[in-house]
Amino acid sequence: MNPRPRKILLLRWLPGRLMLTRAPATGQSLYLTFDDGPNPGHTPAVLDLLARYKAKATFFVLGSQAERNPGLMQRIADEGHAFGNHSWDHPSFLRIPPAEQCEQIERTDRVIGAYNGGRPISFRPPSGRFPPTLLLRFLRQRRRMAYWSYDSLDYRREPLERMLATIRAQPPVAGDVVLMHDDSDLTTQALAALLPEWCAAGFALRALPD
Repeated sequence: MNPRPRKILLLRWLPGRLMLTRAPATGQSLYLTFDDGPNPGHTPAVLDLLARYKAKATFFVLGSQAERNPGLMQRIADEGHAFGNHSWDHPSFLRIPPAEQCEQIERTDRVIGAYNGGRPISFRPPSGRFPPTLLLRFLRQRRRMAYWSYDSLDYRREPLERMLATIRAQPPVAGDVVLMHDDSDLTTQALAALLPEWCAAGFALRALPD
């Protein structure tokens, strides 16, 4: 298992204003991101851990989940975390027409706008897959996609110790954008082990810059 997929090497050639894969490494910054929430069974525990270690993160929410969980959305905002758009209900953008792609994104933007003052946000395509036409549309709109440079692989649902062993053997470095998901106990357990280690290593855990 490789936390640094080859695809990232190709995406890094795109301009940073269009495709974010890494962020500034200044001050030993590490950028945690969480996809697929907010989830009432798991996001509160993630937020508790982030608060304990004074860490900030970016939550790439699903619009359908955000609409169903306004209290969690407000807590994420109140605790100083950032939002990103991860579509309305996580379809494959390779299988839906352009009009539906736009509706997925715009509908989610409207929900998030109630919690972040309508500020521009990045979009992360479901499963990291998107058609080239969407990238061209974002270029015309001067909007950014946010990818990642380090994949925690938490969605594979491997045993906790195996997941931790992979991350410790190939640890993130300053400037990495770390992909995680706030929809399982595995992520919460991994964070409980990793956050104190990352803080002890001197990382500043930040939300992605606008």
